[in-house]
Amino acid sequence: MATSLEPASPPVAAGTGLRANVLGLFDSIVMAVAGSAPAYTIAGSTAALVGVVGLAGPAALLYCGIPMLGIAWAFSYLNRIEANAGASYAWVGRVLHPTLGFIAGWSLVISATIFMVAGSLPAGSVTLGLFSASAANHPVYVLLVGSVWFLVMVALVILGVRVTARAQWIMSGIEVAILVLFAILAIVHSSTHAVTTFSWSWFGLSHFNGMAGFAAGGLVAAFYYWGWDVASNLNEEMKDSKRSAGLGGIIGVVIVFALYEIFTIATNLAMPAKTIQNNAGDVLAVLGQLVWHGVGGKLLVIAVMLSTIATLETTLIQVTRTLFAMSRERTLPAFFGAIHHRTQTPWIATIAVAIVSLGLFIGSNFIGSLSTILTDAIDSIGIQICVYYGLAGLTVVVAFRKVLFASVKNLLLIGIWPFVGAVFMFWILGEFVATNTSDAVVIWVGLGGLAIGLVPLVIYWALGSAYFKQRPTLGNVVPEDVDA
Repeated sequence: MATSLEPASPPVAAGTGLRANVLGLFDSIVMAVAGSAPAYTIAGSTAALVGVVGLAGPAALLYCGIPMLGIAWAFSYLNRIEANAGASYAWVGRVLHPTLGFIAGWSLVISATIFMVAGSLPAGSVTLGLFSASAANHPVYVLLVGSVWFLVMVALVILGVRVTARAQWIMSGIEVAILVLFAILAIVHSSTHAVTTFSWSWFGLSHFNGMAGFAAGGLVAAFYYWGWDVASNLNEEMKDSKRSAGLGGIIGVVIVFALYEIFTIATNLAMPAKTIQNNAGDVLAVLGQLVWHGVGGKLLVIAVMLSTIATLETTLIQVTRTLFAMSRERTLPAFFGAIHHRTQTPWIATIAVAIVSLGLFIGSNFIGSLSTILTDAIDSIGIQICVYYGLAGLTVVVAFRKVLFASVKNLLLIGIWPFVGAVFMFWILGEFVATNTSDAVVIWVGLGGLAIGLVPLVIYWALGSAYFKQRPTLGNVVPEDVDA
């Protein structure tokens, strides 16, 4: 018999919650792919990946992709026991400990807020690059155009999940179609014009600079995949939340894994490391020019632009749904839980995130180059991703411990795979922090952002929030669709 996790506070009154039964499985898959933002990630993160692992990019993506899929399985099964917009925040808090649940939720909030800068800057730069190379490198123009795109996405998120989903169909559909076309063209081009000979060693361990290099590559690769779990933050708004949210995330991880591997291999074949580093925020455009001179670069720039804009939207959904869930259980200020009477979206939370993000976006223009900002942001976000993904992986093992040995399927998909994913996440986090103590910006932003969360945690614990008083549900969950 199915047993749900008990909520820490009474249900939200009718008419004040999110709009239910709006999205289906296809929407979930589209959101998961859009959340990972394949074109944006390849364009903006390839230089960071090559910088830490060289030709071992395919290996880093493979060895991170396998445990990441384990985390996706964890989210899938956790979705079956409670549909909650807070996702890992709620599940970790119910099963492991409320404090750990709060940390999981706060990790997502901080990483998503930082990403608004890492996403808005390229949005402005890439858009301007379609018309003028000089304008694309002008800080003020990049700031203005990036801010406009960001505010458009804020408006779409406030208008409601229906509008958001339809916009994603268009943007992500065009993006993936262009990427598939160029994946084929890149393979054909590399068969006769490769500057580096293909080697199966790219999937091995020989190109990593020791365990520290492997961990650094894993952290960047974690950022590559990050975002697919937006499907779980939308589970309260799905028609079949127990199935659609989790399955959408799994399929999304598989799709982006295939795209990432193909383009990373193609980049290794077609471009030397120096060219990649010199075009840190524009790798896809350069690759496009190589495989289809003239038109190719422009088409891939369009794909990157759409991908960047789309992932700004999904990241806004993630952070605002998490803030809504935390507010609903009185672990953050109540105004974050305010729902618009017509669109049924957490509109005040969305506006609050927009204001903070725009402030950080403007401030980032005084920090350094686009390449430096992107690299530091990727590493900082990677730290926070590892925290809440790792906690979710442990949570599913504990929650389902009574049925782990009921079948081989359960042992693999609910036990071993998510546990390995959790251990991997915590290991690359610890290894990276231990070996990069001199990188003050990344450490302060990555760990400092998490530390700030201790302030509201202590305040709302002292105020007597019911969330912090709940008793963990350990091993009591046996959903009907899991072998007993």
